[in-house]
Amino acid sequence: MNFIKDIIGEELSIFEKKFSDSVKSQAPLLDRIMKYIIKRKGKQLRPMFVFLSAKLQAPVNESTYRAAALVELLHTATLVHDDVVDEAMERRGSFSINAIWKNKIAVLVGDYLLSKGLLLSTDNNDFEHLHILSKAVKQMSEGELLQIEKSRNLNLNEAVYFEIIKGKTASLLSSACAVGAWSTSQNADIRDKMSLFGEKIGIAFQIKDDLFDYGKEDVGKPTGNDIKEKKLTLPLIYTLNNIDKATKKELIYIIKNENTNPKKVDRVIDTVIQFGGIKYAAEQMNQYRDEALSILHEFPQNNVRDGLEKLVMYITDRKY
Repeated sequence: MNFIKDIIGEELSIFEKKFSDSVKSQAPLLDRIMKYIIKRKGKQLRPMFVFLSAKLQAPVNESTYRAAALVELLHTATLVHDDVVDEAMERRGSFSINAIWKNKIAVLVGDYLLSKGLLLSTDNNDFEHLHILSKAVKQMSEGELLQIEKSRNLNLNEAVYFEIIKGKTASLLSSACAVGAWSTSQNADIRDKMSLFGEKIGIAFQIKDDLFDYGKEDVGKPTGNDIKEKKLTLPLIYTLNNIDKATKKELIYIIKNENTNPKKVDRVIDTVIQFGGIKYAAEQMNQYRDEALSILHEFPQNNVRDGLEKLVMYITDRKY
């Protein structure tokens, strides 16, 4: 993603320093954990969307930097809490916070990050920032709980799937674009338009993640992991709704009772591929991508819009 550096490289560099300063603590243990979190940060897609959405309207300002920090603080907090909920021992190829410091400390670290985000906004009167991101956190919690509820009885319904991923994944990307646009425009119509743009990209992003579960590439998680965790994914939903009753019954039995057996998981994966689940999900992903690009093209063409378009294409074309 070298093209990003040409457009917002300077802003991202300044942001890294500001974000590092924003999570510092007087408590030695907490400060040590914050340094560990910063050291293993991911691709920073969400701050990129904040800065590009902001710069699409006007030059980046201090409000934009605070918006990006708020997004990253809340995103990191939810990841820390998610690892506790999922009992995950790894995050981005490194030990998770709960793996090193145990659940109690991990939960408190997540709470600390949330509080830092709240204070960052209230101390600077960024109440619209806080409103946008608070809605996202609410939607993320609802989406996660809905997924847990539906995975128990495998209520594999496409409408439910989209409701889950709009909350779990798309809401944060939507809010990143909305808060970025608001920081430089103060325009509700532009904010809402960029929010919808971000939502569609977020949905495409999650479908791409679903597709990785059926591939052979090393993408940072084991192939078939979603099946083992009984997660609703679009390729699987489509397949179960378009196969004969006997095969459907067999697959549901595997997912419910034999989801830790590698050969049985491979049987599910092979069936999904055979009956067009991958092709269908890819078509849906590309449709959401194209709808997002259609919204983006309502704005005047310039290098920032071109950068956003390339970032959108990266999300659907990425290999991990």
